[in-house]
Amino acid sequence: MVKKLVVKKLKSVGKDSQLSATIRESAQQIWLAGLGAFAKAQQEGNKVFDALVRQGESIQKSTRKVAEDKVTEMAAKATGTWDKLEQVFENRVARSLHSLGVPTRDDVAALAKRVAELKAEVEKLNKGAPKVAKPAAKPVAKPKAAAAKPVRRAAAKAVPKAAP
Repeated sequence: MVKKLVVKKLKSVGKDSQLSATIRESAQQIWLAGLGAFAKAQQEGNKVFDALVRQGESIQKSTRKVAEDKVTEMAAKATGTWDKLEQVFENRVARSLHSLGVPTRDDVAALAKRVAELKAEVEKLNKGAPKVAKPAAKPVAKPKAAAAKPVRRAAAKAVPKAAP
């Protein structure tokens, strides 16, 4: 009987050792599969990361362009509004100056042109006329003092009568 037990035990030890070897091989394969998956994920992760960076740059460019377009549009509107306001202000100032009788730029330019024409005519006339000596300056007479008028005194006021 002992012999049977020993044989049985040896068979079971053989089976246990075979089972443990199988488990060890399976564990080793699982470990290697895990390492392979990690390496693959790392490679793919870098690719995915690079793709995300490229997409982010693309979105940033398009967003920046849209923002710049909006800024340009708003600046154009603001400039147009400012120009209108400036024109309204200039028109009101011009009307106010006109109502006060202040000459316009065109009026001053026309007068300057006319003065130049008259100056040219005077010079032309002066060239043709003989030079005449200037007469001596007359002494300026001092105004005479006004005759003093006698001062009249005001009539004395009547004293009011006392009541009886």
